[in-house]
Amino acid sequence: MKLIKLLANLGYGSRKEVQRMIRAGAVTDDTGRVLGEKEVPPHERIRFRGEPLDPPFPVVIALNKPDGYTCSSEDPGETIYDLLPERFAHRNPGLNPIGRLDKDTTGLLLLTDDGKLLHRIIHPKSGCLKVYHVNLDRRLEGHEGELFGSGELTLNSDVKPLLPAGFEALGEKEALITLHEGRYHQVRRMFAAAGNHVTALKRISIGGLRLPEDLEEGEWRELTPDELAAVFEIQDQGAADCLKLVD
Repeated sequence: MKLIKLLANLGYGSRKEVQRMIRAGAVTDDTGRVLGEKEVPPHERIRFRGEPLDPPFPVVIALNKPDGYTCSSEDPGETIYDLLPERFAHRNPGLNPIGRLDKDTTGLLLLTDDGKLLHRIIHPKSGCLKVYHVNLDRRLEGHEGELFGSGELTLNSDVKPLLPAGFEALGEKEALITLHEGRYHQVRRMFAAAGNHVTALKRISIGGLRLPEDLEEGEWRELTPDELAAVFEIQDQGAADCLKLVD
C-alpha cells in the first residue's frame, strides 16, 4: 500500500491532506529521515510528526469502558469513540465494538476493523463466554444459581428460554454471572426475573481474556497475539456443556 493511502486509511487526513503533510516533512522513519511519497518502510518504523503510527489493519483493541458512554456514534451524548484518538473515527475500514455494552455498564469492551473476527467472536458457537461482576439492590435469596442455570428461564418479551448461565455469589448483594449469549439488557433482566435490581454491572472477561489490570477506566490499547488467542479459550466444563445446547 502506498504511503499516502496508508495514512489516509488510518485517518490522518484525506489523501490530498496527507500528500501535503508528506511533502512538508511530517512523515519520517524511526531515524528521523524524511520519507517520500513512494517510500513505505515497515509500519513500525514510520513516524508521523515524531510519533509511531496507530495500529495497522487488522487490529483488535481493548477498552476499559466507563459509565455513561454509549457504543454507537449515532447515539446522543458521549460515546466510546470519544475515548479514542479523533482520527480513529476516520479509519477505513472503521472500528466496531465486538458486542456492545449498555450506557451504564462498564468494563472490558473489544473493538476491531476485522469483520470476520468480529462475527467469529460473537457467534454463539465461539465459546467466548462473558463474565460480569454484579452489584445488587437487595440481598441474594439463594435460588438465583438454580434459576439462571436451569436453561428454562424465559425473560419478558422473549420466546426462547435463556441458555444456562453461570452464577457465583460473592456476598449478600454481589455476584458473578457467566453468559454465553448477549441478549438485550440480559443480566439486568435476569435479576429482575429473580426479584432483584442491578445497581452496577461490569464485564470483567471475554473468553479467557480478563480485563487487563493495567488498563485504567477510559483507557485503551491494542491486544497482543496471546491476548487475542485467549479470547477463544473455553474456561471450564460448564462452558463446554453450554455450547452443546446452542443450535
